[in-house]
Amino acid sequence: MKFLAVIPHYNHSRTLKSVAEDCLRYTKDVAVFDDGSAESPEPLLEGLPVSFVRFEKNRGKGAVILDAARYAKERGFTHIITLDADGQHKAQDIPLFTEAARQHPHALIIGARRFDPSTVPFSSRFGRKFGGFWVHLQTGKKVSDIQSGYRCYPVEMLLCQKFLCKRYSFEVEVSVKALWGGFGVQEIPVDVVYPQDRVSHFSALKDNFRLSVLNTHLTLRAMLPIPHRQYAADEKTGEQVKRGYWEVMIENLKLPGSITKNAFSAAWGIFCGSIALPGIRQVMLFFGAGWWNLNKILSISFEKLCIGPFVPALCIEAGYFLRYGRFLTEFNMTTLGHQFLQRVWEWVIGSLIVAPLLAAVTFGIVWLIGLILHRSLRERV
Repeated sequence: MKFLAVIPHYNHSRTLKSVAEDCLRYTKDVAVFDDGSAESPEPLLEGLPVSFVRFEKNRGKGAVILDAARYAKERGFTHIITLDADGQHKAQDIPLFTEAARQHPHALIIGARRFDPSTVPFSSRFGRKFGGFWVHLQTGKKVSDIQSGYRCYPVEMLLCQKFLCKRYSFEVEVSVKALWGGFGVQEIPVDVVYPQDRVSHFSALKDNFRLSVLNTHLTLRAMLPIPHRQYAADEKTGEQVKRGYWEVMIENLKLPGSITKNAFSAAWGIFCGSIALPGIRQVMLFFGAGWWNLNKILSISFEKLCIGPFVPALCIEAGYFLRYGRFLTEFNMTTLGHQFLQRVWEWVIGSLIVAPLLAAVTFGIVWLIGLILHRSLRERV
C-alpha cells in the first residue's frame, strides 16, 4: 500500500505553504493540486519536495480529487489522503489514516471532526447532523461526519465509479456510493482548527442548492427496488470490477444476518400494505426500508400482496367487531356504499390490529424459509 497526501488548493496562498510543510513531517509523498487560483501558488512551494499540478480553470474540489486519483494511479499509489489547504486539518493525524486503511484497504476512511461548539461555526455543526440524516436514509448506515474533507480514498474506488458532482457536494456523493458499492465507510476521530480569519469558498446559496438536488437524486435512487452495483477487487490486478447481481444476492443469502433482515423486510412490506393510511403508507414503506437498510424488493413485493379486497375486508371485520362485538356478515351497497364513512373508520381501527399481526406471521414464515435456504446454500459450499 502506498499513500499520497493530496492538498486541493484554491486561493488559499496564505496557509498553503504551512500546510504542505506540516504534511512533509509525516509523509514524503505530497502533491498540491491548484484548481485555477487567481495566481499560481507554485512560487510559494519553492524548495519544498512536493509535486505540483495546476489547472487553468476552476472546476471544483470533486474534479480535482478525481484527477488526483488518476495522477496517483499512474505513479503507483494505492490511496490518496486529502487535506484542506486552509489549515483546518492537522497533518499529525495522517498516520491514523494509513493505519485505518491498512485494516480496511478497500474502505473510504473519513476523519470525523471533534467539534468544540464554542469555536466551530453553527453552519458546520448543522450541516454535519443534516448530512448524517440523509446518508442514513439513503444507505441505512450511520456516518457521523459526511461532510469532512479530511479523508483517505482508495484510488480504485474513485476510478471504478461514475460521479455526478464535481464541487462541494462531491464528498457527500462519493460517501453514499462507497456504501452502495460495498466498499464501506470507516470513521476515525480527528482534530480540526477553525481560525478566526479562515477563508471559506462555500456558497450558502449555490452549494446548498447543489446539495438539495443531489440528496433528492440519491434518495429517489435509494427508493428504487433495483440493487446497487457492487464491486470487488480482482485477485490478479487489484482493480475493482463489477459483480453480478445474482452473485451478490446469493452471497447475501449466506450471511447469518440476512435471514432476519429479509424477514423484517417482508414484514415491513406487509405492515405498510395493511395499515389504513393510503398515500402515507408508501412514504412509510420507502422511508423505513431506507432507514433500516432493508431489502426493498421484498418490502415492495409483500406490500403489493395487501392490495384489496382481502386485507382491507379483514381490517373492516376486525374494526366492526371492536365497535359492535360481532362480525359484519353482509357486504352490499348499503353496508359498503351508503355507510362508507363508517366502514372507513372501522378499516382504520381494524388495521391497527391486523397490520401488526400479519406482519408478525409474515416475519415468522419468511424467517423459516430463509433458514432453510441458508442451510441449503451452506451445505452446497
